[in-house]
Amino acid sequence: MGFNLLSLLLLDRVPRSTIEFLLNQFDSDESNLRLLLFAQFSVTIVKPIFLFDSREIQYQLQNTTFSPFCQKDYLNRRVANLYFLSISILSTTPISPVSPITNVLPLSLVLLVSLIKEAFEDWKRFQNDMSINNKKVDVLQDQRWESMSWKKLQVGDIIKVKQDGFFPADLLFLASTNADGVCYIETANLDGETNLKIRKALEKTWDYLTPEKASEFKGEIQCEQPNNSLYTFTGNLLIQKQTLPLSPNQILLRGCSLRNTEYIVGVVLFTGQETKVMMNSMNVPSKRSTLERKLDKLILALFATLFMMCFIGAIGSAIFVNKKYFYLHLDSSEEGSAQFNPKNRFVVFVLTMFTLITLYSTIIPISLYVSIEMIKFIQSTQFINKDLGMYHNESNTAALARTSNLNEELGQVEYIFSDKTGTLTRNLMEFFKCSIGAEVYGNGVTEIERGLAERNGMKIEENRSPNAVQEKGFNFDDARLMRGAWRNEPNPDACKEFFRCLAICHTVLPEGDEKSPEMIKYQAASPDEAALVIAAKHFGFFFYRRTPTTIYVRESHVEKMGKVQDISYEILNVLEFNSTRKRQSVVCRYPDGRLVLYCKGADTVIYERLSDSNNDIKKITREYLEQFGSSGLRTLCLAYRELHPNVYESWNEKFIQAKSSLQDREKKLDEVAELIENDLILIGSTAIEDKLQEGVPRCIETLQRAGIKIWVLTGDKIETAINIAYACSLINNDMKQFVISSETDAIREVEDRGDQVEIARFIKDEVKRELKKCLEEAQSYFLTVSGPKLALVIDGKCLMYALDPSLRVMLLNLSLNCHAVVCCRVSPLQKAQVTSMVKKGAKKITLSIGDGANDVSMIQAAHVGVGISGMEGMQAVMASDFAIAQFRYLEDLLLVHGRWSYLRICKVVIYFFYKNLTFTLTQFWFTFQTGFSGQRFYDDWFQSLYNVIFTALPVIIVGLFDKDVSASLSKKYPELYMEGIKNVFFKWKVVAIWAFFSVYQSLIFFYFVSTSNLSAKNSAGKIFGLWDVSTMAFTCVVVTVNLRLLMICNSITRWHYISVGGSILAWFVFIFIYSGITTPYDRQENIYFVIYVLMSTLYFYVTLLLVPVAALFCDFVYQGVQRWFFPYDYQIVQEIHRHEIDSTGRAQLLEIGNQLSPSEARSYAISQLPREISKHTGFAFDSPGYESFFAAQLGAYAPPKAWDVARRASMRSRPKTEQQK
Repeated sequence: MGFNLLSLLLLDRVPRSTIEFLLNQFDSDESNLRLLLFAQFSVTIVKPIFLFDSREIQYQLQNTTFSPFCQKDYLNRRVANLYFLSISILSTTPISPVSPITNVLPLSLVLLVSLIKEAFEDWKRFQNDMSINNKKVDVLQDQRWESMSWKKLQVGDIIKVKQDGFFPADLLFLASTNADGVCYIETANLDGETNLKIRKALEKTWDYLTPEKASEFKGEIQCEQPNNSLYTFTGNLLIQKQTLPLSPNQILLRGCSLRNTEYIVGVVLFTGQETKVMMNSMNVPSKRSTLERKLDKLILALFATLFMMCFIGAIGSAIFVNKKYFYLHLDSSEEGSAQFNPKNRFVVFVLTMFTLITLYSTIIPISLYVSIEMIKFIQSTQFINKDLGMYHNESNTAALARTSNLNEELGQVEYIFSDKTGTLTRNLMEFFKCSIGAEVYGNGVTEIERGLAERNGMKIEENRSPNAVQEKGFNFDDARLMRGAWRNEPNPDACKEFFRCLAICHTVLPEGDEKSPEMIKYQAASPDEAALVIAAKHFGFFFYRRTPTTIYVRESHVEKMGKVQDISYEILNVLEFNSTRKRQSVVCRYPDGRLVLYCKGADTVIYERLSDSNNDIKKITREYLEQFGSSGLRTLCLAYRELHPNVYESWNEKFIQAKSSLQDREKKLDEVAELIENDLILIGSTAIEDKLQEGVPRCIETLQRAGIKIWVLTGDKIETAINIAYACSLINNDMKQFVISSETDAIREVEDRGDQVEIARFIKDEVKRELKKCLEEAQSYFLTVSGPKLALVIDGKCLMYALDPSLRVMLLNLSLNCHAVVCCRVSPLQKAQVTSMVKKGAKKITLSIGDGANDVSMIQAAHVGVGISGMEGMQAVMASDFAIAQFRYLEDLLLVHGRWSYLRICKVVIYFFYKNLTFTLTQFWFTFQTGFSGQRFYDDWFQSLYNVIFTALPVIIVGLFDKDVSASLSKKYPELYMEGIKNVFFKWKVVAIWAFFSVYQSLIFFYFVSTSNLSAKNSAGKIFGLWDVSTMAFTCVVVTVNLRLLMICNSITRWHYISVGGSILAWFVFIFIYSGITTPYDRQENIYFVIYVLMSTLYFYVTLLLVPVAALFCDFVYQGVQRWFFPYDYQIVQEIHRHEIDSTGRAQLLEIGNQLSPSEARSYAISQLPREISKHTGFAFDSPGYESFFAAQLGAYAPPKAWDVARRASMRSRPKTEQQK
């Protein structure tokens, strides 16, 4: 065959028999197995693709056969559904008093709705997968390009991708039409970043561009197993007896698109599910809301209630059966009579238990979960996603609810953990100040400095030069450095090195006309890096072109004023930035052969690597860094080192060796970088301003008034973080601040000794002492009547020790007593640890918000994760539960949508509990009249359709449209949000009150109807029978529970009237049809003509009028007393603003919509937004003497109620409609 071995990359995915066969064929051992990728036109090709068969997006449609078992996962997730499945099976046995249809139908309907939803989503996914799989790409076949669908691609295929096309698989980049084998790609589909990135093919493969040359390609690739790491790749290419290391620079990932390149040629590495993008497409960790977990406890309480009812009935049945009732033939030997045989009371007890379980099974609300899921889904898609109040015009970005499971959780958040950069700030970086040598440059005044001056009662005047350059990314004003004036500074050589470091040490790509600096646009990995390159341009060092090995800079005024020259710097090595290194270095060769390493990074890592000389500059630069940090600026240090050729060559060999390593490549590269990034000479520092987002201070102040505590977790310096906290109103001068920092003289002294064990022990002891001291001081403030609010500031190094198990409790106690907490210099892991500490340790509901990849772990650790769709890509958004464009939209998300969702879901759950308990208790009271025999009170179909038709729709309408106060009032009175934090509306006390009314109403329904029936007669003079009484009682139940729903509504729209009236009407239509027919296949003959007989008597109408009134009387009185004497906060707000028009009404929304261009105004079909109010609105139960708040909002006069006389004559005049227009 022309080669010695064949191997496979994924041994665990290949059958053992296949591996053994291959080993026998090629006389090799398993340890030598490798993946061979050869051009398919070589006679020595072997392609093991068929052992993988991963080329297509594998799609598995869920089994949609209609059966209770087809939703195994659903049943496992919902205990109630599993229970009803058991009940359905039990109802098919002889001991069941009800037909199986009674339990099977509700379960089937509920599962059918869920299955339709799942099937619809599966079908959409299937269609999407098919459209992607059938896209076309050019594949090399018989020395020509053949069009082929993506799903037919195989590992080892050589393909051609044209400009603006998407890569169909993970590819090894071979050749490009661009010079030097480079191409430009856009990774927006992977990480949301729209800036272009450069990829470079290995020089050995540049020639494989035409189909004739590509067919000659033959090589072996050794690479890592498929994984989800988008930014790493480890592998080697064995070609022409050479081993060439492969890095992410040679890999083109599926989902990326080709830009500014005619076409590229590549080899397929991974396809289908093995591609990195598909391995990253896992679902966000499943989260369940706190209220849903409490709902499970309520369901368990209903189970306990069901067991007690069945237990009481079973004991009663065992006692009741007696030989004295000989005429009942209880000891008969007929089949089925053993259930009531007095000779074996234990059997009677057990069988009656099972009988009553099937009879009382309606106490568990089978449709509750489906109704809640439907409500949450509509809330998310129609209300949150289409809220113009959370639409960002500039970026054309609307809010996005990525899950509907946590809507009500938004209404109970007590702690918010926020990133700073890009979340509180705009992430639009501007070069603002700098220090070079011993001099500081830049005359601007930051927002933080203005705020600091205002707090001290001072006013700062900013004298900006009229000739100051203003460009996005550059807001620097100092004539000493502009237009070549730096040549006259005391340190012109340092200035030159400073500017060259800015122009060379980066990975930025320029786009546009290189002859015109104004037309150049920089594509950078971060806004910071772009700002630094823009600054270099304005200082006279214009970076205008880049190739994989060279950077071209147009330098002005270097040799003499006015002289401009183009200089090319050969880039030998790039030591890239990462969160561990916190620095970036470039080794370059000057045209004269001089070797220089430029390095920029955080001050902490740069200072550790400086040479021992120039201590004065190091000291004064540290002072400048502290000044910049106090002004809220982001700082970097710049340094360089001249390299001797021999030193560089020796180091470069180690670097190449580390780069070729297949194992721990990143770690080895970091270790090699440490060898050359030392003995650096400090040039200076940069200070970049990142301004606060619009509305952040006001939003934080509002959220704090709502009882929410906000923690800021940032990687910035402690001074910067504190000043940002001041600027956004998180901290103020009235607060007592506890600062726990590692930047103390004592800690620095220990660190200078270099003993790591001693350093760790000393810092831990210091942190423990500070925590104890701060906690004692905090507790002393709580003993005073009006102690100050507390704020804690702690840096990452101290936090690392404070999170130790021995100190964590102390840290938690201190931080929970603080009004605000700021954590500085923290890593992504520490962000997640702090979030988990509060979530698990304090059992508080938490929300994390961030915009970058470093915030993902924090977002996933919290109860609710919110992603900002900002400048740092979409990693945070893709890991989040909700996505918004600006931090200030948290106000709407939490105080409006979160609060409304919490109130609505609470009402839905409690109402389901009430209506099912009421209905089941009427059956329970009937059991006492039937010798505990398990005789059914209602017809089977009544029991089946009660939950799914006669009472289903109104509660969904309440869950969608009920609104206690408007959106504007929710934000005007953020204190209303505290009711959600305290879980006021879903406590056991509330459940007990509703349970009491259920018992009361069920007694009214049963005894009122059954007692009054004794003297009632039909038109033929006969007394009513069981089915007449039960039909009458069921009619009263349906009417009453639907009317009771209206009494708990804060606003009533036409949808409430339609749903309630329609549900009652549906009952009458059903009973008219059901009573008018009879079939020999069921027990329907019991109900035949019943409703017609009932409605022919006066008894029916009197009962239908009196029973609901009597049943609702206690509720009526309770709500009146509660609203009069024990009002909720929202009820007080309702009364205060009952005549005001909602400022966020439809007219204003239309006005906003008209200002948006068609491309910006995402579907403006918001007629069902929660803010829209029906003309016929009002409180279902108004306080005596008060008109409807919502009617007054729209200028509609609500006439006085009948009970007004009991309270007042006319305390307020009629609202004038003219004034409200």
